[in-house]
Amino acid sequence: MPKLSVIVPFYNVQQYAPDTLRSLRLNARPDFEFVLVDDHSKDETPDILERAVEELSDVAQVRYVRHEKNGGLATARNTGLDASSGEYLTFLDGDDWVAPGYYEQLVAAMEKLDCDFIRTDHVQATARSRSVHRVPHGRRWEVMNPREAILPAYRTTSVDYAYAWAGAYHRRLLEKGLLHFTDGLRTAEDRPWIWKLHREAESFAVVSLLGVFYRRGVASSLTQIGDVRQLDFIRAFDQVIEETALDPDAERLLPKAVRTYCAIIAHHLADDSKWEPAVAKQLRSMSAAAIQRMPQEALGDVLDTMDLRRSSKLRRLRRRITTAKAAA
Repeated sequence: MPKLSVIVPFYNVQQYAPDTLRSLRLNARPDFEFVLVDDHSKDETPDILERAVEELSDVAQVRYVRHEKNGGLATARNTGLDASSGEYLTFLDGDDWVAPGYYEQLVAAMEKLDCDFIRTDHVQATARSRSVHRVPHGRRWEVMNPREAILPAYRTTSVDYAYAWAGAYHRRLLEKGLLHFTDGLRTAEDRPWIWKLHREAESFAVVSLLGVFYRRGVASSLTQIGDVRQLDFIRAFDQVIEETALDPDAERLLPKAVRTYCAIIAHHLADDSKWEPAVAKQLRSMSAAAIQRMPQEALGDVLDTMDLRRSSKLRRLRRRITTAKAAA
């Protein structure tokens, strides 16, 4: 069994894939496994990966899978999970990279702490600018119950730091069905995933390791494109609400889920310039319907305590559906 499996989905990233693959080589060990998944790229990415498989096979174990049709990041990660065999697992996106020796430190942290999963800080890279982003959790190198890191509702917590590649995960989580993503989600795929981990895993820790470089501002990234695929965040957060509502501790946890959902809706509504006109209209309609589906008591509390700018926007959406129903 490999000590660590690194799952790396690629899609149309010919400009960045060489940096990603070079960083893997600088982290290679014979007991590390690199699972490369091409999500049916239409550029030169598959050729780059085929050459890399030969080169990486000299220094690590390598698996290469190519999708016959594009399925999105969540589906590609699931393919990688199914193909992996490591004791520990982590993720990397095909346009990001890691510092030399980072994965060895990640494995050492997992072995030292012996918990279900660990979370790490990361560096955001925008053009030549670099900024450090830390896990919003103060206690470091201490094994804790992940459920206790969900709250408080009014503060940014570990479930808001949803980056799957910022951490490592024991294989027992995969065997328990906690590591797969919701198939087909094109964006916000990390959100139901991180909530499930925090609700159902038994132990986690935050460690002060800095080695993942997250590339922002990539033109082909869905975060930069205002098309209909971005609206999958509604489906993702609906899942968070539905699954959290079934939790034995739902009364305590739902206010946090509702507050986060409302904040994300307000964020997208405020960013008018990035949306295609038809998608902007659909966003408003779907957001209004989502607000009606939320637990209304928790929603009322959230709107009463949220800042005026965002709460006013969300209240207008809420009234829009209520008025429409009354007219009907």
